[in-house]
Amino acid sequence: MVVNPRQVRDFARATGRLAKTDRLDAEAIARFAEAVRPSVRPLEDAAGLALKALVARRRELVALRVAERNRLAATSVERVRQSLLAVIETLERQIAALDGDIDRQVKDSPAWRAREDLLRSVPGIGPTTARTLIAELPELGGLTRRRIAALVGVAPVSRDSGQMRGRRTVWGGRAAPRACLYMATLAAARGANPAIAGFYRRLRRAGKPGKVALTACMRKLLVILNAMLREQAPWRHA
Repeated sequence: MVVNPRQVRDFARATGRLAKTDRLDAEAIARFAEAVRPSVRPLEDAAGLALKALVARRRELVALRVAERNRLAATSVERVRQSLLAVIETLERQIAALDGDIDRQVKDSPAWRAREDLLRSVPGIGPTTARTLIAELPELGGLTRRRIAALVGVAPVSRDSGQMRGRRTVWGGRAAPRACLYMATLAAARGANPAIAGFYRRLRRAGKPGKVALTACMRKLLVILNAMLREQAPWRHA
């Protein structure tokens, strides 16, 4: 079983154990497993780990390219511009090479190729989003709608106590799939996907703030993708 270490640490604090040693950690982990009974999850195979590493490295290089382009726009010193352009060119070659590696890995696997075809049948889901979800969210299609929303971090968390009803917020979850899901939802809400765009407009007309409406659209899109992979059914246009 693989669990979030924060959960184990919070569990230890809740039992009054503030000190931290290997011996105390082992006892806390054992007590946590006995009390919480976390579900068993299969370990990823070598191919899955390799694909995740390639996707993560591509994301790092894209972030570096964005940073260098921002620096390029902020300077007028020719020597600095030449240095920045050289680095950007190198990063673009590296990103293109990684795109080729990722493409080959996905196409060489019938299961991944089928998942990509299903995901990309949805308007607004491009190759980067599809492959990030394949690599970073292998549970997609195998969990309930509530659990997959909580895993990605788009499920509203209650803040109620007695008569008080607190404001619902989203929290935690996997950052990488959530970030690519956000960009896909943004494109969908702007018209790439009529179903998501219509849902977004209805929420806005109902008075929901833009970020709240967009988060709800992210959750709706994620639930749709989860159901599609579970049922092995492509997107159906309304």
